[in-house]
Amino acid sequence: MKLKICLLASLFLVSFLSFRSYSQTGNDGWVSLFNGKNLDGWKQLNGTAKYVVENNEIVGITKTNTPNSFLCTEKKYDDFILEFEILADPSINTGVQFRSNSFKDYNNGRVHGYQFEIDPSDRAFSGGIYDESRRAWMYPLSLNPKGRKAFKNGVWNKCRVEAIGNAIRTWINGIQCSNLVDDLTASGFIGLQVHGIGSDEAHAGRKIKWRNIRIKTDNLEGESWESDPQVREVSYLINKITDYEKRNGWRLLWDGKTTHGWKGAKIAHFPKSGWEINDGVLSVLATDGGESTGPGDIITKDVFSDFELELEFKITKGANSGIKYFVDPELNKGPGSAIGCEFQILDDKNHPDAKAGTNGNRTISSLYDLMAAENLSVPGRGKQFKGIDRWNKARIVAKDGQVEHWLNNEKVIEYDRYSQMFRALVAYSKYSRWPEFGQWASGHILLQDHGNTVYFRSIKIREFN
Repeated sequence: MKLKICLLASLFLVSFLSFRSYSQTGNDGWVSLFNGKNLDGWKQLNGTAKYVVENNEIVGITKTNTPNSFLCTEKKYDDFILEFEILADPSINTGVQFRSNSFKDYNNGRVHGYQFEIDPSDRAFSGGIYDESRRAWMYPLSLNPKGRKAFKNGVWNKCRVEAIGNAIRTWINGIQCSNLVDDLTASGFIGLQVHGIGSDEAHAGRKIKWRNIRIKTDNLEGESWESDPQVREVSYLINKITDYEKRNGWRLLWDGKTTHGWKGAKIAHFPKSGWEINDGVLSVLATDGGESTGPGDIITKDVFSDFELELEFKITKGANSGIKYFVDPELNKGPGSAIGCEFQILDDKNHPDAKAGTNGNRTISSLYDLMAAENLSVPGRGKQFKGIDRWNKARIVAKDGQVEHWLNNEKVIEYDRYSQMFRALVAYSKYSRWPEFGQWASGHILLQDHGNTVYFRSIKIREFN
């Protein structure tokens, strides 16, 4: 009898732990957003896909010739923990909006804001964070291979969003998927998306189902889950370092206000004109000529060997610029840019340099004139440049000779700067006349003036021991 009672108790405990996040609303502060009977408390925005209630579930049904549809809470939320279950048709991309809004003066009321992505395709970005109708991907699952395995097709998936202050984290089936820090939007509604399918009749009538949708808005710290240390934090705070980044050795390479730590590449001081600091943005301004007639490149006063560099850049139409590293300004004292390895910044569509070089090795995020950038995080997926006049994130990692270029959180270049392959590339490039190019132990970091207006911000670095 005692054995039977122990077994029953164990089964009850396992059941309780497995479904603890989905208990009924009670004194624990959780509130159900769906009553299981009708759509009271919800309103539909934008598209005209159908939403119905079946078997205590909200069911969204795809429809042709309508834009994305959103079933949104009438109430807005700021800090919260949201949990829901979803069963998605494996052929349909969908998601759940949070801290999202619809304003008449923004794209005629188009829903915009953070989205918990549901991606049943082979790309497997479910649990990533997409900024609907604004900045596109903020946290692609290319950053988290373990997270890409969390979502399961054909079954109910348990999802969780924690949005507390500027920290936004997601989980699927208990596996952490994203770890974002962003402060653009602090409040908004929750929205269930049915993605538009255009005129594709073959995908009309497909269903996405949600159930057990609940939210908690008080006493969140005690309810918050511990973050997986293997899930990289990505911050979009402007010219700021998070506590996590501080603990991991990051510092601002530009303070967002002054020229401290920077100088002209070929002069002893910061250029007196041509570079501008305004509202937390460092800009190089357009000149009538090219790189030899403008204010000139700027470099860090410090030199770096093994490091991780991250910054945001924004280009104007037809612009050309670059981020150089392992720079030796003494090698080229004449007209033109200082010499170093270069993360190319370019408007590929409108600048002729994109068609120069060899096999695209002068396009955006390429190792300029040496290696062409391609999406290495998700093979077959194109480079994720967000476009001109929009902020893009660049990242360069150099450690023990291994170098990577990342564009908007997806890897596009990797090479060994001490390898025979790298030396061969240099031998057949414009850099062949500089011995041991790219293999120097250390060098400056450079922002290039190429005669076009380009903007930089949130420049930060950490050095590896």
